[in-house]
This record gives sequence, structure tokens and C-alpha cells, in this order.
Amino acid sequence: MKTLISIIGTTGIGKTKLAIDLAKRFQTEIVSCDSRQFFREMKIGTAMPTDEELAEIPHHFIGNLSVRDYYSIGQYEIDALKKIEELFENHNVVILVGGSMMYEKAVIEGLNDLPEADAENQKKLNKIWKTEGYEKLLEILKNIDNEYFKKVDRKNPRRILRAIDVIWQTGKKYSELISEPKNTRNFNVIRIGIEASREIIYRKIDERVDKMMQNGLLDEVKNLTGFRDFPALKTVGYTELFNYLDGIWDLEFAVSEIKKNSRRFAKRQLTWYRNEENIRWVNFENIESLKFDSEF
Repeated sequence: MKTLISIIGTTGIGKTKLAIDLAKRFQTEIVSCDSRQFFREMKIGTAMPTDEELAEIPHHFIGNLSVRDYYSIGQYEIDALKKIEELFENHNVVILVGGSMMYEKAVIEGLNDLPEADAENQKKLNKIWKTEGYEKLLEILKNIDNEYFKKVDRKNPRRILRAIDVIWQTGKKYSELISEPKNTRNFNVIRIGIEASREIIYRKIDERVDKMMQNGLLDEVKNLTGFRDFPALKTVGYTELFNYLDGIWDLEFAVSEIKKNSRRFAKRQLTWYRNEENIRWVNFENIESLKFDSEF
């Protein structure tokens, strides 16, 4: 069977470098499962691979969408599996990399058989968001599926919109639908997690944010102010700087909030991965010494 090597870990821990190194070793290509890096206008704030890195190894699902586009996790599962099967025609190994936990899970395990987004529901939900605020959407979800509301990342608007849409379409709770059996995969999966102490993770996050600012994150955000209400931009690194541009915060505080919220996201990633059983963990200082069987 073919093998998919999935590289996971917290934000800023070095997943991109390891993915490129492994892709070179196996002479293969990389599929991204970082949902924020799908959007071409968000290069700096999502730490998208550099042009030099993209030139080293073919990457897929990097900058392939616009922030204007709606793109569901269900559609990503379909597209990613199609691309992986294409790559397996010429490669025994394919590399998957990214810190979006549900998107990785969609590829390696599959999602439940859920309907695609309904245009009318999306229009209605966006109107509620615009006129009554995001808190109203959270209230709607809590009232119709409190179990999912308790565990969903409430700072991820796409998850909230998706869950309500599916519930409205099916008349069933989202929490029940996602607990149903999933389709099996016809390839092997090896999951490699890069780990480090929390102190090191937080330091690397702070360094990354400082580098983003030096690389022009503020200008990137300024250029996206006309799209600030799109779901893709309701994310760390952008919402904080929109507050600065609105005069709500000063720049120093906005940057400190980016660091704080990035650390919070890393904590959610760690919690998620702790509940997974099939991850081979390697310390970030030892990734150069990773060994694989020659059968690949």
C-alpha cells in the first residue's frame, strides 16, 4: 500500500521544514492541510511557505483560494484525497503537513457524510452575523446543539457557520452526525508529531510574530480591510490588527494580543493531540535524525 506521512505539531514548531526535508528524501510532493494558508492574500499572517520553499518541492493547497471564496472542510476532503490519489500514481509516499487539526483528520480518517453548504443558509447566517453580531450565531448553535457548542472552537467562525448550516439542512444535531462511522482509507498513514516544551513553543511563537511584523504584516492587513467581514479573516493576526487600525488598541498591545492568541491556539492544538493515540512524537531538536524503513 501507499503511505501518507502526516507532519503535525503546534504553530511555529518547524513543520514546514521537516515536510520539505522528507519530501526531498522520498522525492515526492507536499499536500497542505493548513486551512489558513489556502488564501493567497494572507501570506505573511499565516506563515505561508516562502517562494524559495515552494520552489524546492511542489506544494498543493497553498494560496489556491481567495479570501472571497467559501471553502468547506468537506470540499477540502474531496479535493485533497483526489490530489493524493493522483500523486500516488507516481510516488509511493506523499507528505501531508499542517496544524489545522480537523483538516488533517478529514484526510487521514474522513469526515462523516454531511451535506455541502447551502447558499441560502449561508446568506441568512451572514446577515445574522452582520446585523446581530457573532454572539448571536453562538447563541443559535448553543440552543440547537449544546453538546457540540461545548467542544467547538468558538473563535473559529467557519466551524460555527458550518454546524448551524448542517443542522438546519438535516434536522439532526451536528454532534450526532459527526459521531457516525466514517469511510476507510486505502493508504497507510504515519503521523509524526514535533514536540517541545511549552516554554520553547511560546518563545518560537513570539519570535514568529515579531518576524511577521518585520516582514510587513501590518501592510498586508491594511490591504485586506475591505474584506475584514469575510470568515477567512476572522483569525489570529488579522482581527487584532484591525482593532489597531480602528483606533481601539495601540500597535504594541495589538501585537501582544497576536502573541497571546497564538499561544492559546497552540494550547488547543496540544489538547487535541494529547487525545490522539497514533502519533510518533519527536523532539524538534532531533528531527534531523528521523529514520524510515527503506521499503517506502
